[in-house]
Amino acid sequence: MDQDNRHSVSVAGVVLDEQGRALLIQRRDNGHWEAPGGVLERDEDILTGLRREVAEETGLDVEPEALTGVYKNMARGIVALVFRCRAVNGALTETDETQAFRWVTANEVSSIASEAFAIRILDAMRHSDHPAVRQHDGVHLIARNRP
Repeated sequence: MDQDNRHSVSVAGVVLDEQGRALLIQRRDNGHWEAPGGVLERDEDILTGLRREVAEETGLDVEPEALTGVYKNMARGIVALVFRCRAVNGALTETDETQAFRWVTANEVSSIASEAFAIRILDAMRHSDHPAVRQHDGVHLIARNRP
């Protein structure tokens, strides 16, 4: 298979607190606010990778509650699986990857996160019965072509 046609798969956890606010991390490498997550390792299952990534970036152990969206970065070939989670153990801890944390309401998300990442958090906060399926260019959503 041509290397240029490969995709990578990432996972992210939208951790909600008792007030329904979502946890965002500020990434050290680019300063962006996002839900914690990262690329799955080749030999790990999806939920193990999700728990590992969230723990690495936040210090929290989480329990996934629902798959809330599947998102494709069309420019970079990254497919992200996003889960609504609740924290079950641990304490927020800055790491090599994160420099700050913030609990946000749905109304605050779009003011600090780019459209492509804010929608992941908003989709998880909506508690829909079906996961969202969306495409983006790394910053902005791309409308899906309808038949």
